[in-house]
Amino acid sequence: MKIGLFDSGAGGLSVVKSLLEHNLFDEIIYYGDTTRVPYGPKDKNTIIRYSLEALEFFNNFDIDLLITACNTVSAYALDDMNAQSNYPVIGVIEAGVLAVKNSSLAKDDPILIIATRATIDSKRYENRLEALGYSNIIALQTGLFVPLVEEGMFEGEVLEATMRHYFSDIKTPKAIILGCTHFPFIGDSLHRFFDKKPLLIHSGEAIVEYLETRYRLEKREQKTELKIFASDNVAGLRAIADIWLGSK
Repeated sequence: MKIGLFDSGAGGLSVVKSLLEHNLFDEIIYYGDTTRVPYGPKDKNTIIRYSLEALEFFNNFDIDLLITACNTVSAYALDDMNAQSNYPVIGVIEAGVLAVKNSSLAKDDPILIIATRATIDSKRYENRLEALGYSNIIALQTGLFVPLVEEGMFEGEVLEATMRHYFSDIKTPKAIILGCTHFPFIGDSLHRFFDKKPLLIHSGEAIVEYLETRYRLEKREQKTELKIFASDNVAGLRAIADIWLGSK
């Protein structure tokens, strides 16, 4: 099976990392819209337009499935993309909610959702979790983490100052939903920041669980091939991938 994976920039590589570790596919075609990252501060119509333009890119490949690794795209553009696609387009929000459902969290455990402004404003995570009976949810816009990750700043003073800015009034939650695919790269720093070490739920492992459940996929013997494309500076994105995915 050949799949496509779309993100607004480099953050979707966190999903690629999990998919490569589980080795579920023959080939992954990755496309990062690096010209227009981040999507989080943009309005709904712009997000949909950018997402449909990305869909046109994938028409150049014979893929069986497309994953929108961007939570913002998953929140706003999934229906429009499926309406114009000849293959299934799946997002990461439903997968993240499934991961919460399958965890050991109690319905009244405090859950913190961190994401970009657009994802938080959509209330997709909150509404789906509340529909399942989870009652202690805080949703927080943490968009400043995106450019820090894009710059490779996974730890250090600037990141710590940004975490203090966002979390100084937040009591340690039982779990944190990393509602942006950039955020798993700062997962270790997030863990260190909170005293009681909350459960981190991120899109990469969540989408693997979702795919294995929905499509009954199993680990393959042959290594998955990865091809990386970008709307701008593809060499830069490939260099980031070499570092983040551990090939260098």
